[in-house]
Amino acid sequence: MYLTISAQKMGSTYNSSVGNYVDYLEKENEDRLPEQREEFFDQENDSVSPQTVIDEIDANTAKLRQKDPKFYSIVVSPSQRELKAIGNDPNMLREYTRKLMEDYAKSFHRNQEVKAENLKYYAKIEHERTYRGFDKQVQENAPYRGEIARLRNEVRKVVRGESIGNVKELEKRIVEQERLAPHKQNGQLVAAGMQKEGPQTHIHIIVSRRDVTNTYTLSPMAKHKASEVELNGKMVKRGFDRDSFYQAAEKTFDRTTGFKRNYVESYVGRKAHAKEPGKFFAKVMGLPTKEKDVAFKLLKTMGVKAPSIPTNKVRMAAKIIKALGRGVDKARSTGEDMGY
Repeated sequence: MYLTISAQKMGSTYNSSVGNYVDYLEKENEDRLPEQREEFFDQENDSVSPQTVIDEIDANTAKLRQKDPKFYSIVVSPSQRELKAIGNDPNMLREYTRKLMEDYAKSFHRNQEVKAENLKYYAKIEHERTYRGFDKQVQENAPYRGEIARLRNEVRKVVRGESIGNVKELEKRIVEQERLAPHKQNGQLVAAGMQKEGPQTHIHIIVSRRDVTNTYTLSPMAKHKASEVELNGKMVKRGFDRDSFYQAAEKTFDRTTGFKRNYVESYVGRKAHAKEPGKFFAKVMGLPTKEKDVAFKLLKTMGVKAPSIPTNKVRMAAKIIKALGRGVDKARSTGEDMGY
C-alpha cells in the first residue's frame, strides 16, 4: 500500500479552483460508455457529478487566504498483490476508502473529536497509470533512448547520402542499446506516456482544507503530530499524526479485505528497512518459514537479491547487510509497488 498526501499547488501557475484537477481525474471516462465510467463518491453517495465536486470544494474556503491551499490530494495505491487479493473489486475499494477517511479524521489532534462526517471530500477510482518523466524506469532508460535516437538519425543521414557510414553496423549498435536498456515492457523500452502493465487500480481523494461546516481548518500537512498552543488565552490542540494514519490505513485495509500482509510490505517494516536495515533483515530472518519465504520473494521484486543463508549467525548478518547495501537504493525507488 502506498499513500501520498499533497497540498493543492498554488501560485501564478495554478488555478485556485479544483476544476483542473477534477477534469484531469475525468480523463479515463472520456471514451467509456456510461455504465463503464467510474464516478466520484463521498462518505454517503456512490455517484457525485464532477460539477458538484468543483462547486462544493471551491465554495468551502471561508477565511482562507488567496495563496492558501484550498484542498489536499490523497492518492491511495494498493500493490498488485493487494489488488489481486481483492479481485481488483471497485466496490471493496469504495468501502475501504470510506473507512480510510475515518482513520484520516481520527489522526487529527483537536479539542473537538473529528469524524469522517466532519470532512468534505470526494474520491474517484482509476484503473490505469502511465509512466511519467520522473519515474525511475524512464530516467534509467533515458541514456539508452538518447543513444538510439542519435544512431537512428545517423542511419537516416547515411541513407540520404549526407554522411558516410555502415548502415548495418549502426543498426547492430541500435539493437545492442535496446538490449542493454534496463527497463522493458512487452519487448518495448519503457518511456514516458507508456501505459503500465498489470493491475494499476488506485484511488484519488480530494479533501477540503475546511471542515464540512466551513468553520475550522483541518490540515494534514501540519508539522506537529500532537501539541497544544495558547490562542486568545485558551489552550488549543493542533497537529496531524501521519504515522498513526499510515498504520491505521494499512490495518483497515487488511481488516476490510482479509489481506494477509507480510512484514516486508508493512508500514513498520518499510520504515525499518529505510532507517535500520540491519534490524529489518534480522526481523525477516526470524519470521516463520512460510512468511520468510514470501518475504524474500517480495524483496526480490524490489530488486534486493536474497542472500544464501549461512549457518553461523554472525556470517549470516554480515552477508545480509552486504547484500542489502547493493540493493537498498533500488528497493527504495520501487516503493510505489510495495508500500508506503
